[in-house]
Amino acid sequence: MLSLRHSLATICIGLESVELGKNRHRCLATCAAKGPRPRYPRVWKTKQKIGTISKSLKLVECIKGLSNVKEEVYGALDSFVAWDLEFPLIVVKKALKSLEHEKEWKRIIQVTKWMLSKGQGRTMGSYYALLNALAEDGRIDEAEELWNTLFTEHIESMPRMFFERMITIYYQREMHEKMFEIFADMEELGIRPTMAIVTMMGDVFEKLDMLDKCKKLKKKYPPPKWEYRYIKGKRVKIWTKYGQNRSEVESKVNNPDMEDRGEPDENAEASSDNGDNAEVSNDNGDNLYLPETTYIPETD
Repeated sequence: MLSLRHSLATICIGLESVELGKNRHRCLATCAAKGPRPRYPRVWKTKQKIGTISKSLKLVECIKGLSNVKEEVYGALDSFVAWDLEFPLIVVKKALKSLEHEKEWKRIIQVTKWMLSKGQGRTMGSYYALLNALAEDGRIDEAEELWNTLFTEHIESMPRMFFERMITIYYQREMHEKMFEIFADMEELGIRPTMAIVTMMGDVFEKLDMLDKCKKLKKKYPPPKWEYRYIKGKRVKIWTKYGQNRSEVESKVNNPDMEDRGEPDENAEASSDNGDNAEVSNDNGDNLYLPETTYIPETD
């Protein structure tokens, strides 16, 4: 009689082949995904960026036609994010950028305050955008209140751009005493001022006939001749607009080994002397400073 039963060896071989096939398929799936996939993705912790541009435009259009009443704007914003599982922080940030491009300062203030009231986006970038919008909208008292609150809370870690922005606000409105207070705070904290701050403070000292302080300020914080920028991921040394005149740069480019060898060059000295005379005689400052895009290669 014919038997239709399979032997044990055949069954074991079949099971092994099935297991090998499963392992092979799983390995292919893992390699294609570049790592193990999570079994249960956490939907409430997603950071989805797809579709955020169109959603931010809808948010801008939603609040553009409203009045300046706080309850109406906040109600529209609450209804816009009501069905989201998490707060759409990326969408709100992109909406604020588009509002800043359109110079809608009142809407920026409203949206930023609404976002901060929800406990979201409490970063220095958000506070700086709010401070800038308050200053542009002419609400100096609220800007000063925000500045004082931030300065008392983060006195040792305050970014330099906040000091520069407040000094610019007071400089535009000729509030010199408050400028001096903020600059004194910078010196006490050991924060080196930017050239924009030094220029504004020097102009104020000249207006108030404080020439001695102006000279001390420029001597203490001289203008930098070089700066570093990142171009295509590489750190490049670039000649700044506060550097020397064009003739000295050309002499250094033509004779790159002059400083290393220590040999004097009469042409370079003559050109530097002419450049010094040009700085004194020329008041407009034409052809004295290099543009910011000028590139000088580093010499070994």
